[in-house]
Amino acid sequence: MGQVAREYDPKKENVVTVVSFGQALFRALVAPGVPVACVSGPLEKYGFLPNIQEREQRLQVLDRFAKMYAPVAGTGVMEYLGTTGLDSLKGADILKVAPQKYASTVKYPDTPIARKLRGIAQVHFADLGSRIFYCDHGSFDTHAGQNPGHGQLWSAVCEGLEAFMTDLREHNHADNVIILLFSEFGRRVHDNGSGTDHGAAGPAFILGDKVKGGHYGEYPSLKAEKLVQGDLNPSTDFRSIYSTILEKWLKLDPKPITGGRFEQPAFLN
Repeated sequence: MGQVAREYDPKKENVVTVVSFGQALFRALVAPGVPVACVSGPLEKYGFLPNIQEREQRLQVLDRFAKMYAPVAGTGVMEYLGTTGLDSLKGADILKVAPQKYASTVKYPDTPIARKLRGIAQVHFADLGSRIFYCDHGSFDTHAGQNPGHGQLWSAVCEGLEAFMTDLREHNHADNVIILLFSEFGRRVHDNGSGTDHGAAGPAFILGDKVKGGHYGEYPSLKAEKLVQGDLNPSTDFRSIYSTILEKWLKLDPKPITGGRFEQPAFLN
């Protein structure tokens, strides 16, 4: 995702091209020279020094902060941290206008994933030039106690996405957004006595009004002789999914990003 952002904004003219909602910078978004605005809580409370309301005092403190983080000569960790600090200052001041521009009749559920999706909607509707949004949900790391925890996690996803899609349609933005929903790990086939362990063949879903619904790829076999060291044998390379989105939706050449040419499932026009 970081490489995609660099294709869109090679000169780093917009520090909110990528906006992430979560407690940390996700590895999928990391790329040299690519700024990412990371929002760890409600967008209304996001920013530097939000408790300092007096304009001149805030400017003075921000000026000292900017000088402290000014990039130093040379390369390496300090230069990276300096650039990151300054980009964060810019991103905070840009994103703070999004909640002020947002109005909606849609009521989102009071869950972490729904709050993140509402924040994404706020930034998208504010027309700040953001092209890529990222958020997480979990943890699905439920080796044991999968019932009822697993079902509750998925209910939160479904309810949050339903509110998000309704919000997109209310604001006439449903035709310019698709959602890639994926897991970083699958599950092993056999129970370990109290649950299941990490496995292969994780799922991926693509949602949106412009997506052609259906099942793509061959479902991995559950037969013992078809397993690979106890894991499902995936039939679809994840780079095939990325290639389709890159070329059909983002209008980019996928080869430099995915490292080759891959079959593209026809889930987009």
